[in-house]
Parts: sequence; C-alpha cells; structure tokens
Amino acid sequence: MTRLAARALAEEQMDAAELPDADYAALLADLAHVNRWTMAARPTLAFLDRAVSRGGRLKLLDVGFGHGDMLRRIARWAERRGLATELVGIDLNSRSASVAGAATDRTLRIDYRTGSYAALAGEGWDVIVSSLVAHHMTHVELVAFLRFMEAEARTGWLVNDLLRHPLPHVGFPLLARAMRWHRIVREDGTLSIARSYRPAEWPPILAEAGVVEAHVFRVVPFRLCVERLR
Repeated sequence: MTRLAARALAEEQMDAAELPDADYAALLADLAHVNRWTMAARPTLAFLDRAVSRGGRLKLLDVGFGHGDMLRRIARWAERRGLATELVGIDLNSRSASVAGAATDRTLRIDYRTGSYAALAGEGWDVIVSSLVAHHMTHVELVAFLRFMEAEARTGWLVNDLLRHPLPHVGFPLLARAMRWHRIVREDGTLSIARSYRPAEWPPILAEAGVVEAHVFRVVPFRLCVERLR
C-alpha cells in the first residue's frame, strides 16, 4: 500500500524507441488481450451511448490507439446503431499504425495516423476518447491534453484509465504469467497501475486545465474515468 501512496513516475518499457519491432507488435497484441479480459471497452462504449444519438453522424478521435482494438469495438458499436462514422486514431509511435492496420478489417474504415494529437486541432471532432493513455503522460502533458479535448470535442470527451489500487497491482502479474503474456506487458502493467491516478487526484488537474464540468468516476474492475459531456 505504501508503495502506491504516491504516483510512480518511472518510464514504461513499451515507450522505449529502441524496442525491437517484433517485440512491439507482440506486446500490442497481448495488450489487446488484456483489454478484452479486463473489459476495457465497456466504459468507453457506455460513454458513447450517453453522448451520441442513434442514426446520426459521429466524427471521433481516439488518442493513443495502440493495437486499434478500441476503435474496432467503436466501429462495430456504431454499425449496430446505424451511425455514419469517421473514426480516426492518432498514436505517437510510428509502428502502431501498421500493427493496428494489419489487425483491422478494411471494411471498418478506420483511419490510423501517426503523430501528435495537437496537429489535429480544428478538424471538427464530435468526440475525443483515450484509453490507457493518461498515465503515460507527464503532469504538463496531461494538462495540455485535457485543454485540447475541452477545446476540440463538440459533444464531449472521455479519459478511460486505470485506478491506482493495491489489488490489481498485486494481481495483474499473476494473471499475466498465467496467460503467458509478453514479459514487458507483465512488467509495464504493474508500473502502469502505479503510474495511474486516484479519484481525489483528478480535481486539481482538471482545475489547472480549466475544465469545470467533468465527472470523475470508478468502473469495475479498477478503472478510473473522467467524462465531459456538453
């Protein structure tokens, strides 16, 4: 418990530029499995149910798409609701686009891009989402990201991230070993939990970013989300 009293700041291995391409692709695939096991898409899809009307149009940006699994879930969610969509993902790592593209049915028509989300300002986004991204950011980066979403998302935005809690911190390495997920997924997963936030830590960050109407809430299992609806 003491180790988690303060947020960890160590860098995660998956963010290292020298990580071999094969390892990066393997760990992204395993992270997609982790997301499926931990029901990572559930808070995002529930948010979209609240934010988006059936049968309309949706222009959505997913920041830090990784393997593309969240965007694939969103594409299928939109199909079931008769939504016309423009789904775009942006990721800083240039290798993510090829990995996500190879795992995505072309009929889903997802646009995977490489670079900074900041370059996409002014493109008329309805919704901006991120999943398991906020804990990778420094404090300054997170405040800038919140300001971007608040300025650019017409309908609303969602941060879907981990909750810093001792149970997943102890339990995730056991699950990762049992599932034989990549070593970096196991080690980074533990660090990701230690780098994530607790509910009381979000209000001052939101205040610094100038966000006054966001809702911070927990989702089982051990998710912490920040939602802004207009």
